[in-house]
Amino acid sequence: MDVLFALILLMQSFFQPDAEADSTQIGMIRAMLTNSVQPGGDGMQSGQPDGGQGETADPQPDAPKIKGIYVTAYSAGGARMQELLDLVDRTELNAMVIDIKDDLGHITYKSDNPELAKYGSSQSYIKDIGKLMDTLRERDIYPIARIVVFKDSVLAKKRPDLSFLNPDGSIWQNSNKDHFVNPYVREVWEYNVAVAEEAARLGFREIQFDYVRFPEGFEKRADKLKYAKTEESRVDVVAGFVEYARERLRPLGVRVSVDIFGYAASVPAAEGIGQDFVKISSHVDVICPMVYPSHYSTGWFGQKDPDKAPYATVKGAMEDTHKKLAELGNAKPIIRPWIQDFTAKWLGKGHYIPYGVKEVEDQIRALADTGIDEFLLWNAGNKYTAGVDYTLADKAVREKNAEEAASGG
Repeated sequence: MDVLFALILLMQSFFQPDAEADSTQIGMIRAMLTNSVQPGGDGMQSGQPDGGQGETADPQPDAPKIKGIYVTAYSAGGARMQELLDLVDRTELNAMVIDIKDDLGHITYKSDNPELAKYGSSQSYIKDIGKLMDTLRERDIYPIARIVVFKDSVLAKKRPDLSFLNPDGSIWQNSNKDHFVNPYVREVWEYNVAVAEEAARLGFREIQFDYVRFPEGFEKRADKLKYAKTEESRVDVVAGFVEYARERLRPLGVRVSVDIFGYAASVPAAEGIGQDFVKISSHVDVICPMVYPSHYSTGWFGQKDPDKAPYATVKGAMEDTHKKLAELGNAKPIIRPWIQDFTAKWLGKGHYIPYGVKEVEDQIRALADTGIDEFLLWNAGNKYTAGVDYTLADKAVREKNAEEAASGG
């Protein structure tokens, strides 16, 4: 179907009054035609190139081991992007996670899709999305579209009926004045998946959903707020969205990943916010636990101040992740954690350390020592530490595999 749609778009472009077709449209055409002939494109059922393995097969079997960085829409559309491109070019980094629907709910480029316009607010943070995709393709950078799902102030204000209301009818907000939309409402699902589908057609090879949950502490106010709901548990509703999104995106040949609190692997299901680590992981190609040492409190993994022990904290988190996902067997997704490349000064004097080369490399070593060779670096301002050896994961994993082979393990 995408091939036919792409050809129609191409024919339309020939008859436009302007000599040149819109670069966004051209980018979508190129991406759809490319995906249609790749394993996982519309040419054959995604994830079933030969063996018919169904949902558990990787729609991007030729993808590299991802070592990526987070890129805001402001960076992607501004002067900082050149610095980030240069960083990737001179290191072993090979991927960028770019905001396509941001933390406020803005779509970060101008979209002409009327289905998206009626729900969201399209901004020009990324002025030429087609040119951006061309640049990433030319530099062989693996593009991942970050889509913030249920934290969405734009949609909540535009459609209060899709949000959570206080008893007086006003829209509920958290302590940071963020608004959330209601995971129980199917219309919210449809909108976010439509954003993801457009990102896939633009050429993103992976869709990463963030804030796939109810607001933190929701269990304390669930009975006080007004909102639509069914008999389903919050856990089942959130997992249901992920399953639905993957099913809708599968024909486009893209991976689906979800960001999830790292501690969710170390505790029973977080029913308050609706996150069950195993249930969500069973419906994705990649699970991305956020294992920032700064986000663990005193006592985790035997550490008084986890932020001051990056190796021990990340190692403990990964060991719990493996244990938690063991029940999935061969259906276990790729584990690609988010790690910390920022200094958590808000923890207060004596409870944090400045993060630099050693601290970032300690986290990478911890991943490698637990068999993980993919990771994503988070820095909200996109200012990443220089001089980090990102190959440590590959080296350590190879050495570990060699040792096990030699010992017959």
